[in-house]
Amino acid sequence: MSSAIGETNLPFPLAQRGKVRDVYDLGDTYLFVATDRISAFDVVLSPGIPDKGRVLNQISNFWFRRFGQIENHLVEAEFERFPADVRKHSELRGRSVIVKKCTVVPIECVARGYLVGSGLKEYQQSGKVCGIALEPGLKTASRLPQPIFTPATKEETGHDQNISFERMSALVGGGVAAKLRDLTLSIYSQAAEYARTRGIIIADTKFEFGVLDDRIIWIDEALTPDSSRFWPADQYSVGQNPPSYDKQFVRDWLESTGWDKTPPAPELPPDVVTRTREKYIEAFRELTGQELTF
Repeated sequence: MSSAIGETNLPFPLAQRGKVRDVYDLGDTYLFVATDRISAFDVVLSPGIPDKGRVLNQISNFWFRRFGQIENHLVEAEFERFPADVRKHSELRGRSVIVKKCTVVPIECVARGYLVGSGLKEYQQSGKVCGIALEPGLKTASRLPQPIFTPATKEETGHDQNISFERMSALVGGGVAAKLRDLTLSIYSQAAEYARTRGIIIADTKFEFGVLDDRIIWIDEALTPDSSRFWPADQYSVGQNPPSYDKQFVRDWLESTGWDKTPPAPELPPDVVTRTREKYIEAFRELTGQELTF
């Protein structure tokens, strides 16, 4: 197993260091680097998960190619075609892309096809999710009659906050809100239909979008185990949380430790790191039918 790449230290201006990605300014473009950092409950954990960044990057590229009719942020995804000064850093192979600069829309665009997570908690309290009334009697992991759009604010610290479509419209404008809603539900529905043919249920996912020259473009990551809930279709059962390909495995271990969810988090034991890495790579293979590029 390769060692995990935590922080990168490249000789380019660092534009942003997120929970998972390091973003470098190349002038007219950005260099996105998906590290092996992993976070849960809004805390970055230690150690990282080897090759996790490669999985996230290459799954995103798979989806961006599959939905090529939708403009996205990619300028170059092939390492061999990166600028020479970037290619000097071979550790970036498979885990980096060069992307367009744009104005980020400050909304997480969430599509839900199943009732789980924060949506389930909200439904249990009010019968609604982000202001959308749902039929009574739904349970954990119930499939919704049709996918719903449940936007959230993008928070720099802490949890993103679910908001209504009306609130989103007030923040970004009704026209932009409607376009993002329709785009989100369209991509999710098509992706979920494809994933089912690969034995995977995409229970929900979140997208980010930007504005470039008055055009909406799809940015950040696309339908990865970090931005989505992936369930093995053959283990799905209404009324319980199915085992997942995402970092729920890590969350479950953390919950078992009695940790109070304030930093620092307990260190992940080797067996949890190994199993989590296996889950990420398995998700890539099952979904794409390809082998991961190392």
